[in-house]
Amino acid sequence: MGSDDHGGFEHVRDEVDGHPMVSLLRYAVPYWPRLSVGILASLLTRLMRLVPPLVVGVAIDRVINTPGEPGLLAQFGLVTSETIPTGAIALRVDLLERLVLVAAVAYLVRAVTRFLSRYLLQSTAQKVQRDLRNDTYDHMQRLSLSFFANHQTGGMMSILNNDVNRLERFLNTELRQVIRVVAVVGGIAALLWYYSPKIALIALAPVPFIGLASGKFLTWIEPTYKSIRETVSRLNTRLENNLGGAPVIKAFGRYDFERERVADQSQTYHDEKVTAIRLRRGFFSALRVLTGVVFVGVLYVGGRDVIAGSLKVGLFATTFLLLRRLYSPMRRIGKTANKYQLAKSSAERVFGVLGHEPSITSPDDGHAPDSVDGDVSFEDVSFSYDRGETVVEDVSLDVEAGDTVGLAGPTGAGKSTLLKLVPRFHDVNDGAVTVDGTDVREWDLQALRDEIAVVEQDPYLFSGTVQENVAYGDSDVLDSEAVQTGETVHERVREAAVAAEAHEFVSDLPDGYQTQIGERGVKLSGGQRQRVAIARALLNDPSIILLDEATSDVDTETEERIQESLARLCADRTAFVIAHRLSTIRDADHIVVMEDGRTTERGTHEDLVAADGTYADLWGSQSEETPRLAGDD
Repeated sequence: MGSDDHGGFEHVRDEVDGHPMVSLLRYAVPYWPRLSVGILASLLTRLMRLVPPLVVGVAIDRVINTPGEPGLLAQFGLVTSETIPTGAIALRVDLLERLVLVAAVAYLVRAVTRFLSRYLLQSTAQKVQRDLRNDTYDHMQRLSLSFFANHQTGGMMSILNNDVNRLERFLNTELRQVIRVVAVVGGIAALLWYYSPKIALIALAPVPFIGLASGKFLTWIEPTYKSIRETVSRLNTRLENNLGGAPVIKAFGRYDFERERVADQSQTYHDEKVTAIRLRRGFFSALRVLTGVVFVGVLYVGGRDVIAGSLKVGLFATTFLLLRRLYSPMRRIGKTANKYQLAKSSAERVFGVLGHEPSITSPDDGHAPDSVDGDVSFEDVSFSYDRGETVVEDVSLDVEAGDTVGLAGPTGAGKSTLLKLVPRFHDVNDGAVTVDGTDVREWDLQALRDEIAVVEQDPYLFSGTVQENVAYGDSDVLDSEAVQTGETVHERVREAAVAAEAHEFVSDLPDGYQTQIGERGVKLSGGQRQRVAIARALLNDPSIILLDEATSDVDTETEERIQESLARLCADRTAFVIAHRLSTIRDADHIVVMEDGRTTERGTHEDLVAADGTYADLWGSQSEETPRLAGDD
């Protein structure tokens, strides 16, 4: 799946399987019992709103102006059908009391059904929202790293929050509005036809036009709302980047520059919203003009019928009360069409993500051995991101279990990319990577990654306590009561921290292992973050350890202490160590030098220094005894 130039989600719409709104309704299927009751209650609520106008009409024609026609209520047996003489005061009062009772019952039923419908439909919408967000997040986090490389965090957050919330609001509000239109328009149409087919034809004449106009409105507004959703995604991304990069902005004083960038995107969002508002307001205004024309027409035709005596005053009043209720839901059709288009645009993005399959998955019946030795082989491996420029080319390397391999070379040589192929963060274009003789593509993905620990140069720490971040390395420890309650330090967490030379500084923190470290571990120094990350990796008890500049942000003394601990811990594990400071990998069993994606030198530290090649030059430039270093100072 491609992405647009801003890392957004315009092209994700192509991944939708079927109609997005049908996919949304499938999420409501598991809750059909409560949904069905809610729909029935909503229908009954709307029908009960039609009873008071009928009561008013009967009261005028049979209580105030007697005698009058029995009417619809009499046919249902709710009031007497007997003709009431003008002088029969007691019968008129009795009928009035019966009408009051009918109205009271209608309002009571309406109150109960309104509660049931709103509660059941709104709670169902909340359940759908919960399920949809959980599924979208779970699916998103299982996508391959290329997906995250091609799409911005702000856009993903916009989908998980704004788009999912919009779909919840659509189910919550617009479903009830559709029921309202069906019940009210259908019920009023039947009543008007019963009392006066002539008036019914005038009142219902605009319905087909409103339906056609709403369809046209969808066509007008659809491109605008698609563009708005993408603009919101890009604006969120810009804000997220700027807030996260606040220290850099402050350091370079780029306040004006960033304000202009945000202002430009805000202006784009403003312009697109104004366009949508203009279309929407114009459509609704046209509907109001149409309903006004119909009102005038009914007033004229109905008034003439009253004058001619073919229509009772009460029925004429009932007609206008019903018309008042008729055109509100009819005008709401336009708003529902507007909300539908917004929801459809959001649904395309949500279900587009759900329809995108990860490029790296576990094979059926994947390899998952009970124990792993840790032999790793690269067999003529080549790799390029998105089939672009080759980053790793024809690398072959055999590493026996328990060996420590140091990787050296200039920036951009392909060292980090090569290591990412071991846990299958990416798949090779050519060749194969094997663990214990089995191609990593044949492994069960979780079983493979359970045996591999990764510590990067800039490790990611979660907002939370030190203990929670270290415990993240082992699911059993993470779920333990000690970690969840924060009352005691889990023994394995302490052991891992000691091994990573982190225990001492953690103990000096204000709350020790329960200290909150802030977003991305911002309250810790770079070296402290690295040591917490190393402790997290060691807690996993891996067979293979990948250290990518894992000690770059610690001082020399701390690095030596960490190296001593890592040497003990790596004694029976396979370790790959990328280091800018070559002293870090001096004692490795093997050192591999990479340049331009290829391996150019291999051997021990002594062998490579004696060979007087690239490694020797790098070592010499870092050695305190080398005159070049003194000259550089």
